[in-house]
Parts: sequence; structure tokens; C-alpha cells
Amino acid sequence: MWPAFAADLEAASGMDVGLREEGTLVVALTADDAAKLRHQHAFQKSLGLPVEWLTAAEARRKEPHLAPKLAGALWCPQDHQADNRQTAAALKVAALKAGAVLHEHAKVERVETRDGKARGVVVAGVFHPADTVILAAGAWSRGVTIAPAAPLPVRPIKGQMLALRMDPAAPLLTHVLWGPGTYMVPRKDGRLIIGATVEEKGFDTDITAGGQLALLTHAWRCVPTIEELTIIEQWVGFRPGSRDDAPILGASEVEGLIHATGHHRNGILLLPVTTSTICALVLDGRTDPLIAPFGAERFAARVAAE
Repeated sequence: MWPAFAADLEAASGMDVGLREEGTLVVALTADDAAKLRHQHAFQKSLGLPVEWLTAAEARRKEPHLAPKLAGALWCPQDHQADNRQTAAALKVAALKAGAVLHEHAKVERVETRDGKARGVVVAGVFHPADTVILAAGAWSRGVTIAPAAPLPVRPIKGQMLALRMDPAAPLLTHVLWGPGTYMVPRKDGRLIIGATVEEKGFDTDITAGGQLALLTHAWRCVPTIEELTIIEQWVGFRPGSRDDAPILGASEVEGLIHATGHHRNGILLLPVTTSTICALVLDGRTDPLIAPFGAERFAARVAAE
């Protein structure tokens, strides 16, 4: 869905979202890594996905700067990537062009409910009426009062990341690369994104020596020549993790209140399908079978069998 979604968003916003379709390499550095990756390869093939096992030599033909000792790689030619920052900026412009009103840096205090129906939201003490309210506050979703609906079991999962500067005319990597403990994403502007830690530390914004060391060490083991690159940015983000780390999508127990949160580390990946299914729910009242298993009701307390 991403290529069509990107084309529509770029047309609506007039902005580039950084979509790249070179594919993804998943590398194995050891025999144990290769055994796990071959299991993944067999599973994906059983689903009919177009994935291919590569020898170390074949992987290096695609990425010459890979480590000299490889045990093999998984090639995913139809994988895409999009620049999350450019995508967010394009979504903002497209929304404004469509007539949306944005209230930035304003705390959403609660969903206003009357007579059993969501009637709007209270933002910085001001009530804004709405026919439908979509709770899509990411890692901050639990902080929005939605009574009488049950609070969502969404927590922040801290992730440290960093960016290195490559020569855009001669980048070290041209494909997204996954390796043990790391992923590396080359951007069109020459940035090489390295991520990401997974830390259960609430909204802790500290960038730690240990976190950055782990990122660089895992990346260096896959592509040793990154040691020559300049660090240009380091940051912390917060993923919205649900109790089972799967998204929370669909209608709530309160009429007019819809959930679209809890995507963990797959928010950008699932953006097109989330947009499509939630729009169908809002406009047509139809719950797509794709999202039916991801309703918040799965977290309701189960009554013991008598």
C-alpha cells in the first residue's frame, strides 16, 4: 500500500516523503544468526512472500561495505522505506490544505462524553465539539482521559537513535540493513540512521553512553567502515506499546470514540493500512476484518467460567 499512499500524499502536499524501494537486506554474522534467519526465510516463503536467501558473496555484491565475515543474508526486494520526518511534515501540509485546524503544543485533557457519546475534546481548557473523536496520541494515549471508556494499556517504550553523515554521491549503504541488534537506514540526503534501543524507562529522555555504544557496536559489526563517519545527531523517541505490543484499532465502548494507537515500532510501516481502515470506520461505520482482532476489548478482564 505504501507506494500508492506516498503518491497520494505527495500530490496532496506537494512534498517528497522520501520513499525508497531498493529493498532490505537482513544479514547473519554467525552460524547461529544464519540458523535463525533461515527459519525466518522458510516461514516467509510459506506465506508466499518474495524473499531470497543470499550467500555472503551475493550479499556483498549488493552492499560492498558489509563485514568480511558473513554467514549469509535474507534479501527482501519489495521492502520500502519512507522518511518519517518528511512524511509527518507532508501530512501536516496536506491536512491544512484540506481545511484541518491544528492546535500544536496544546495538551488534550479529555474526551468530552455526554449521554454515552463522545461529543468532542477539551484542549487547554477549551471544548472543541466533534462528531467523532479518534484517539491517536501514540505513547501519550493513556494520558488522555476517555471515561467512561476504560483507559488504554499503552506505555512509552524508549528508543535511542543516532544519525551519521555519508557522502550522498557515494553512500556506504544503499539498502535498508538489519543485523543482530541493529538496523541501518540510508536516507537520500546522505544521513545514515542507526537504531534503536528498546527500553522500559517511561518518558526518560536521557541519551546514555551505554545506549549509544550498543547502537554503534552492533552497526560496526555489520559495516565496519562506519567508524570513519561523523555523528550528526542523537535523539530519543517513544514508541506506543500496548500490553501485547500489537496495535489498538477500532471502535471503543463509547459511541463516537475510535482508537488508533499502540503501534509500537511499526507506526510508519502501518500508516497506510491504519489510515484506510480507520477512515472506512469513520465514514461508513464498517470495521475492516484486518483490524477486527485489534480492538481494545481484548484487554477486558475475563470473567471466570462458572
